[in-house]
Amino acid sequence: MSTSTNAGGHILVVEDEEKLARLLADYLIAAGFRADCLGDGREVVPWIEANTPDLIILDIMLPGRDGLEICREVRAFSRVPIIMATARVEEIDRLLGLELGADDYICKPYSPREVVARVKAVLRRARTDPGASPPDKGLVLDEAGFRVRSPSGEVQLTTLEFHLLAALYREPGRILSRGQLMDRIYDDQRIVSDRTIDSHIKKLRKKLAELRPDEELIHSVYGAGYRYEPARTKAG
Repeated sequence: MSTSTNAGGHILVVEDEEKLARLLADYLIAAGFRADCLGDGREVVPWIEANTPDLIILDIMLPGRDGLEICREVRAFSRVPIIMATARVEEIDRLLGLELGADDYICKPYSPREVVARVKAVLRRARTDPGASPPDKGLVLDEAGFRVRSPSGEVQLTTLEFHLLAALYREPGRILSRGQLMDRIYDDQRIVSDRTIDSHIKKLRKKLAELRPDEELIHSVYGAGYRYEPARTKAG
């Protein structure tokens, strides 16, 4: 099913519940987007390769192919923003895992207005910081070796430190709460205190200071969490 307007971006809605897909498409069109809908997981990758949408809303439970499998395959050739949709709470940790490559997730049942707001927010981040360019050109994350490199050298990080940095680094300027960071770095639903995150951040900052001594890269936001913001000189 294909619908369109002349403004906004091109959104692909992958949802096998036809009424829900049509409703979501109607809200997107009203917000100024073009919208196409697919209901069979086997059709998704070929369609994306042929049409290059600006963003994909991808349900997990699909006939033909699983949404998580589709997301991984798309990430092998495209950085198009992907918002995953699920009605299964147990899938959320997998959605937030760094290895999957999704940009956001929504839980069913959801409000179409909320989905449109999420679409706008994800597109805004993607257009501000295109996936083709790293958020901080002076810093390179080596995922294979859990190292961080810069022109001045490199430092070795622990697995948790690396995942923590990667979560912040990939969304520069966005504040991530301690809870969101816990979800991204722990995949076993363990209970972790805020102080544990703060301790990892402290150690991570110390290591980053070896590479960029004159810059504060990870910023505390009182009562909210942390954000990554490169190229800000330390005060004092």
